[in-house]
Amino acid sequence: MDMQWLEDVLVLLEEDNLTRAAARRNITQPAFSRRIRSFEEWLGVDVLERGTNKVDISPSLSSNEAEIRALVTRLRDLRSEIAHFDTASSTVSIAAQHAPVFSTFPDMALRAKRSFPAVKFRLRAGNLRDCVTMFLRGDTSMLLCYEADRAKPLPFDASIRRELWGVDYLVPVVGGPLRYTVRANGEIPARTPAIVYPEESYFGEALSAAERPFGTPRYCSNPVCETAFSSGIKELVLNGTGVGWIPYSMAYREIENGDLISLGDTLGKEPLNVAVYAYVKDEISMSLLDIWRLGSNGARGNINSN
Repeated sequence: MDMQWLEDVLVLLEEDNLTRAAARRNITQPAFSRRIRSFEEWLGVDVLERGTNKVDISPSLSSNEAEIRALVTRLRDLRSEIAHFDTASSTVSIAAQHAPVFSTFPDMALRAKRSFPAVKFRLRAGNLRDCVTMFLRGDTSMLLCYEADRAKPLPFDASIRRELWGVDYLVPVVGGPLRYTVRANGEIPARTPAIVYPEESYFGEALSAAERPFGTPRYCSNPVCETAFSSGIKELVLNGTGVGWIPYSMAYREIENGDLISLGDTLGKEPLNVAVYAYVKDEISMSLLDIWRLGSNGARGNINSN
């Protein structure tokens, strides 16, 4: 299989026209058609529906465009890694939820650099479902994610090892002018605006299951914004848009300096495990797991601060 066939297919999907696709590939249309035919012969399935006066792209090809793009990206990365291999350094690919990229990974990277100064990281952020898919597909060698305290670890087999970096928790915070609406007893009016998580998001599921106020649309009387991105919620809370739940490790500096006020004493906190998964046959990943195992023990991820 020639990799240029996959690149041809992607251009064809983008242009939806053989002539335009051939022009972008700088070859004649008959030559481009022959390459598509070669791809079909390798695949064993026609990807074009050829009529008398019209050629259409098969739905089976269109529906797999994302997978083809991911495969091309992985092949390019592999080619680059082989061509530029350096025994003195390694690049570790990690699929990570958006929140721990901001809240915990900077500390993890610093700790790793102490033992492996030449190590490099390639982060691929996404929601948990997408991260698990990337990890299992082999696009990354490690998976970094939050796990709700009441949830079971992901059901991987013995080829994958799990370790805990530490414990964090979602804490409700308020900032900006809304700080002055917090009562002396730590309560806040029920109609206070809030930035909430979608019910189907990972944090949304955890907060909804615990019936946490201001966490999701179901348990908030005045949601002004709905988003699954914790870093975005933090910025909206800081400017006073509303109450928001974010990982404590993402907010502790602002809580300490007074830019944010924690409502954890009155609204509660939702515990989270910071978990790291890796394939047991990957030596550098195993070494990193040894370094990161309970790496934040006693650090801010485990501090029960307000």
